[in-house]
Amino acid sequence: MAEEINLEIITPEKAVLKDQVDAITIPGSLGSFQVLKNHAPLISNFEVGVIKVKKNSDVIHLTTSGGTVEVKDNVVLILANSAENVNKIDSERAEHAQKRAEERLAQKQKEEIDEARAEAALKRALNRLNAKQKYL
Repeated sequence: MAEEINLEIITPEKAVLKDQVDAITIPGSLGSFQVLKNHAPLISNFEVGVIKVKKNSDVIHLTTSGGTVEVKDNVVLILANSAENVNKIDSERAEHAQKRAEERLAQKQKEEIDEARAEAALKRALNRLNAKQKYL
């Protein structure tokens, strides 16, 4: 398959990826969806999960904590809250984040915490750990 899709993934910190690719799979709110050449125009939010980028026989997996995607004329722009290559995940850091979030949630009845924020942190940490285990 010829590389026909121009992909750019940007986070608030940096441009993560800019390349021509064959396919992108994105973790949508109602399930993952794939973008191929000549996909219909689309603007959508996406959730915590893994973005899969296919170029020739290579596949890159990036964990993400959500964001927005725009598809138009074989150009895909992903504005992600975060995007991290699974190969670069620091397992120790992710495990520490998981433990910290679980401790916060356990304390919710004893003290005031931002429960939604702690649950989101836990979800992100588990996503990173699961992706590393699954794709490496």
